[in-house]
Amino acid sequence: MSNFHDFNSKIDYVFKVVLIGDSAVGKSQLLARFARNEFSLESKATIGVEFQTKTLIIDQKTVKAQIWDTAGQERYRAVTSAYYRGAVGAMLVYDMTKRQSFDHMARWLEELRGHADKNIVIMLIGNKCDLGTLCAVPVEDAQEFAERENLYFMETSALEATNVESAFMTILTEIYRIVSKKALSDDGHALDKAGSLKGTAIIVAGADADNNSRSGCCLGS
Repeated sequence: MSNFHDFNSKIDYVFKVVLIGDSAVGKSQLLARFARNEFSLESKATIGVEFQTKTLIIDQKTVKAQIWDTAGQERYRAVTSAYYRGAVGAMLVYDMTKRQSFDHMARWLEELRGHADKNIVIMLIGNKCDLGTLCAVPVEDAQEFAERENLYFMETSALEATNVESAFMTILTEIYRIVSKKALSDDGHALDKAGSLKGTAIIVAGADADNNSRSGCCLGS
């Protein structure tokens, strides 16, 4: 236990990342797969807001990723300003088998940019790519949207653990690159902002991440 305590007590950065998108696109499943390497076929709709953490090493620094998940339903939209506060990364998630969830991405992005820091790192996620035969969003459409809005983009499957680790690590590594560079130029002031959530009560998630790094999911749909 002492090793875990030592590892946990010297955190260099805390990065808050928010998951946003319509209800039932798989946001909670992506979080469970990344934080605990779990997937539940009995998943229930998220009520309100919940978050989980995962501690990892980036460039020999200890980073605590604090991933926030919210219900996609309209009636929970009142949480927005508090939900986005302090976020340095965001994942816009749509269900590849539901065209409407992708069409709503522009609205979610507008809301995100209205509440979040202008330098937030954003990734577009097309989830459920294991259902390739039901794909309703051609990869070209998603890539075009991502390029136009200057977003990272990846297709994932929380069920099969495809690209989930890769997606989270891509966004966290980019956040680290920006924040660490800013810390050097600001003489450390950026660290205060990045580390401001250290006192928040956390849910410890100690499971190892998935090791599945297949890519090119649903290409050519």
